[in-house]
Amino acid sequence: MTEGLHAKQALSAFPPSFPDHEGSAVRRTIYDQDHEAFRDSCAAFLAKHVTPNLETYLEEKALPRDFWLSAGAEGFLGLEIPEAFGGAEAGDFRFNAIWAEELSKLNAALASCMAIHADIAVPYIVDLATDEQKQRWLPGCATGEILTAIGMTEPGGGSDLAALKTTAVRDGDEWVINGSKTFITNGYSADLVLTAVRTSPDKGAKGITLFGLEATDEGFSRGRKLDKVGQSEADTSELFFENVRVGDDRIIGEVDRGFIYMMERLPQERLTCAVSNVAHAKQILAETIQYAHDRVAFKQPIGSLQHNKFLLAELVTKIEVAEAYVDQVVLAHTDGEATAIDAAKAKWWSSEIQNDVLDHCVQLHGGYGFMNEYRVARAWRDARVSKIWAGSNEIMKELIGRDLGF
Repeated sequence: MTEGLHAKQALSAFPPSFPDHEGSAVRRTIYDQDHEAFRDSCAAFLAKHVTPNLETYLEEKALPRDFWLSAGAEGFLGLEIPEAFGGAEAGDFRFNAIWAEELSKLNAALASCMAIHADIAVPYIVDLATDEQKQRWLPGCATGEILTAIGMTEPGGGSDLAALKTTAVRDGDEWVINGSKTFITNGYSADLVLTAVRTSPDKGAKGITLFGLEATDEGFSRGRKLDKVGQSEADTSELFFENVRVGDDRIIGEVDRGFIYMMERLPQERLTCAVSNVAHAKQILAETIQYAHDRVAFKQPIGSLQHNKFLLAELVTKIEVAEAYVDQVVLAHTDGEATAIDAAKAKWWSSEIQNDVLDHCVQLHGGYGFMNEYRVARAWRDARVSKIWAGSNEIMKELIGRDLGF
């Protein structure tokens, strides 16, 4: 293949990870045989149910309900859900991390949609909901019949969650909710949105409450699917609440403690992002290394050119070092020991490495790297948002800096 690889590349044409190379005795040690058996199940599921349909997902800018139902039937949606409500109750975040890695190797948008549902929204219900709420929502979350999203970000608000303007005003036995959210992953198709609203305007961050709003609630509506630069397979939309009336049975946790709940659970969201960032970039780099072996210029594989050889050496090292740190945070989180600062470091560093690596991968592909038919081009576009969402990298550095006493 001297003129580049064929368009619409198949994942099976590439190695699953970096080719074996001499001089390294360092291996990942956080996963045991059970974890790797689970990884094989994830990969087999994706190869059978997802890979053949990726182009359709891209065209429709969404994951169809069939995807969620099939994932639910295989138990992939219930890793955080107790067995009493139809989940797997894995009790080991490393299984979540493996699922995120396998999704990310195939498609970053898949990983982000799945993470929002299974790793981010569902744990709020598991940890904070009443028994009645759990019975109402969790079984459907496990099967894929109920798809979730989380409504934090607002127009003009960005990373400043304490400044949100959506309100819930008490009216007799009901709450009347008005406002809007934007950039909501799964927002266009979600059945249940965990929504942060202001219930006590005079309390600032201490006046925010979480509500479980259902798509069938009168006054709940969605905007269009947003036209994003990348991750087109993810349905991302605006949400609008116009006099949505709900009772106390929709409050998640306690009134006015929503901001605390979000701060407590954002570290897992950020760690999931970090896992996805590294796995996504690592896979595309592996494919780029293969491309550098196959693509011939000046009568030799382009990877043999000294600049490219040195560059690939740098990129492989960056990915492996980032992966080693993220692995340790995953292990600490599994043991209940990871801090919010650990997660912030993992999130910002992994997204910086991811974007740096993928930008070089595009360059190494030359003109082919700028073609949408090539996975490297899509991956490059898909990765850019990772420096923005789950708290921008600037916010991550602010948190780390505060921890240093500044």
